Amino acid sequence: MEVELLLFVGTLCVAGAIAGITAGLFGNGGGFVVVPALLAVFPFFSESSGELIKVAIGTSLASIVVSSARSVQAHKKMNAVDFAILKDWSVWLVIGVLIGLYIASKTSPESLILVFATGVLFYSIYFLFPGLFKSSSSTLSMPQGPFKVGLASFLGGFSALLGIGGGTITVMTMVICNRSVHQAVATAAGVGFIIGLPGAIGFLLMGHNVNNLPYGTFGYINLPALVAISAGSILTAPIGAKWAHSLDEVSLKRMFGLYLVVVSISMYYKAF
Repeated sequence: MEVELLLFVGTLCVAGAIAGITAGLFGNGGGFVVVPALLAVFPFFSESSGELIKVAIGTSLASIVVSSARSVQAHKKMNAVDFAILKDWSVWLVIGVLIGLYIASKTSPESLILVFATGVLFYSIYFLFPGLFKSSSSTLSMPQGPFKVGLASFLGGFSALLGIGGGTITVMTMVICNRSVHQAVATAAGVGFIIGLPGAIGFLLMGHNVNNLPYGTFGYINLPALVAISAGSILTAPIGAKWAHSLDEVSLKRMFGLYLVVVSISMYYKAF
């Protein structure tokens, strides 16, 4: 058991390191890297179970809490985080997460995989065709009223279902509304924390009566995977970020878009 546990943690450290490099390189890693990595690794160390998708999503959300908190702390030193938006959106983000958790608890594993595959395919459009999301108006401002409520609630619910931090939609929205990309990325990290914390708690409270889950799983969060991925990503994210500054931004986005298409296809294959 000890040898198997060491191999399990070691494999997940490698997965976390890859996730960290990818996150730093593309500016958006999160659940798009962690969830597929966990779904690839878990079957080698536990009985195959449809519930693994929920463990992957729950663990991903928990890892986002760690990485987002670190990111917000770093961006705060440069006064890049718009805390007014975080305060304004927080209630609706959490309400959306709660709705997403309820849907996840009532949804079959196969359907969750299909939701993840479809969501990833949707996000790939932004990275493959970044020019489509540039603002054509200099007068657009951040959504208010019903538009803010709808967007923030949707963002929280959709992100909880996918195991992501919602960074892509946040950055897209803020850039289209004429905010700087640096402020958008910094604020998106805060959105990830607000989504990840209640999402992780929700998945932790679910799944206590489910058998055949990977070793070290509590609720739908696998603690060895959480520690390994968090450690690996924290150590390697700066490497990816350094590479990103030496490469063309549009090419980087398209590379990540192609990665998302591959992930989406593999998830569809797994579902069917």
